[in-house]
Amino acid sequence: MKNQVSVTNPFATTDIAKHDTGGIINTKSQREAMEVQAMVVMAKQFPRNQILAMDRILNACTRPSLAEGAVYSYPRGGQNVEGPSIRLAEVLAQNWGNIDFGIRELSQSNGESTVEAFAWDLETNTRQVKVFQVPHKRFTKQGTKTLTDPRDVYELIANNGARRLRACILGVIPGDVVEQAVSQCSQTLAASVNVTEDGIKAMAQAFEAFGVTNEMIQMRYQCRIEAIRPAQYIELRKIYASLKDGMSKPQDWFAMPEVKSAQCSDLNDLLTEQQQEAKENDGK
Repeated sequence: MKNQVSVTNPFATTDIAKHDTGGIINTKSQREAMEVQAMVVMAKQFPRNQILAMDRILNACTRPSLAEGAVYSYPRGGQNVEGPSIRLAEVLAQNWGNIDFGIRELSQSNGESTVEAFAWDLETNTRQVKVFQVPHKRFTKQGTKTLTDPRDVYELIANNGARRLRACILGVIPGDVVEQAVSQCSQTLAASVNVTEDGIKAMAQAFEAFGVTNEMIQMRYQCRIEAIRPAQYIELRKIYASLKDGMSKPQDWFAMPEVKSAQCSDLNDLLTEQQQEAKENDGK
């Protein structure tokens, strides 16, 4: 009898590789599902004490360092509308408890990232999710700059996701809790306002990043900048927080110099770049 010669299956390696990859994916999916299940179970076993959670939030809002950047203001319909900044939203989520929140990159291709901002109340199963696109570009006065440095891309995604994350967090926390926190921050800011020569000088320097000069501030309040009153100083703090978070633009508050229509796009690009730089400097 002749010896039989076996032929190697050319697809064996590929099938094994696919099988192994599928196993890794399944293991990762199972681990993530178990982590989510564990978080839900822990939230059910140790529900939040609303009284203690509210006390923690109000105590945190008594810190002047938090109150200074906790509330922003922006004009709407001839009135100033105030709201919590991303910094205050994060403090609310941390102290309210049993909330999973964050920003994560879902995919990256063709020079842009698909990003998801989310907030999930593990007790009530209330969830807010916002998915958006972030092109890897920065708009400057000299034109559009394509970002290739991973750190620049990361900071761009974080800055763009901050506003969506704030909206998600505020969507799962009761509105009256947010209102009480904003009220406490306003009281803290009023009690600790630094209307001194050094404090006013520091504030004026902060506005220079957005192209706002001392003369523009003086024109808004019809007084010398050294004579700024506490209530006006508090308003300036809220305007600065609004500009830094991208909720408004300098021309919404101050009499900015007129520019030719051909230069408007360059001015908007410059303002966008200044807002991004202010956010990055605030995070460092």
